[in-house]
Amino acid sequence: MGTDKWLLGLMSGTSMDGIDAALIKSDGHRVTETGATLSYSYTLEQRSLLQNVMGEGKNVRDVEEQMTRWHHEAVTLLLDKANLAPTDVELIGFHGQTTFHDPSRRITIQIGDGDLLASLCGIPVVNDFRKADVAAGGEGAPFAPLYHQALAQDLEKPLVVLNVGGVSNITYIDPDGTVLACDTGPGNGLIDDWVQKHFGQSMDEGGAIAAKGQVNATALDAMLDNRFLDQAPPKSLDRYDFTMDAVQSLNPEDGAATLTAFTAAVNAKVVSFLPKIPERWVVTGGGRHNPVLMEELRSALGVTVDPVESVGWDGDALEAQAFAFLAKRSQLQLPLSLPTTTKVPEPCLGGVLHAA
Repeated sequence: MGTDKWLLGLMSGTSMDGIDAALIKSDGHRVTETGATLSYSYTLEQRSLLQNVMGEGKNVRDVEEQMTRWHHEAVTLLLDKANLAPTDVELIGFHGQTTFHDPSRRITIQIGDGDLLASLCGIPVVNDFRKADVAAGGEGAPFAPLYHQALAQDLEKPLVVLNVGGVSNITYIDPDGTVLACDTGPGNGLIDDWVQKHFGQSMDEGGAIAAKGQVNATALDAMLDNRFLDQAPPKSLDRYDFTMDAVQSLNPEDGAATLTAFTAAVNAKVVSFLPKIPERWVVTGGGRHNPVLMEELRSALGVTVDPVESVGWDGDALEAQAFAFLAKRSQLQLPLSLPTTTKVPEPCLGGVLHAA
């Protein structure tokens, strides 16, 4: 099949702030066009429903159906915005919501009913992207690196694409074509949990709370003393693998400042594992909107750190676009993950197709 029809990607990330939806055109190798995007924000009630099913062994059926219907709403709104009909879309890449991730036990759970979404939308759906990778012994994350590589074909390398969502992960792209990826540590997750607890806010908007605090070096050092941070990539994390224990005694502003510095510092720790030292990092995910975090990253890394918009990408849509791209690759029976991105033993196919 050609690239005349749109591919639609949907992402509900570990920050649980909403659904990102995006349209692209691709042949599974190159991105030929990017289209309309949309952010569907969760209400506090919706977010609470999702938080209640986080973890292993939860009864997710009712929430899974509700969440799938929220995704249908997002698809409908995006198609209306783009003035498109369902027949203009070839495939939907439906990531679903990760509720549990433990690759050491070969378990990863992303809830989302692919059959129901395909039926509601009248468009074929690909979901369950991570399961085959984890079943084969991979880490199951991160899963956007091949999309980053496709987008970065004309950019100077080595280049690191840093995604700061609930968890932080990187894609390192070498001049020789090598792609290396891993989760690096917490992203916004700990900061969000801290400001929710102390201020009743879902996030530290613009880093305003952290800006009023001081980084506590003792607490920061304690948090950096973590075995995960000394492991070579590829490696992956669950959203809840790191705790806030080290900052519990700090005042709310100092706690926010220290957690923000920690999010930056975990990314500096990974540099020693990269084949070459990159002179440029581009940042996607919600973290790029936090100027305090961006300055901490520049300080910790000592190189150019810019939002991905500096290279013409849309950071709010990037992960949703990635799952549209991966849906196409799944349809074409092309690998979604590599030994250098998820530690899977060999390039791994994935995804489950649900007919409209």
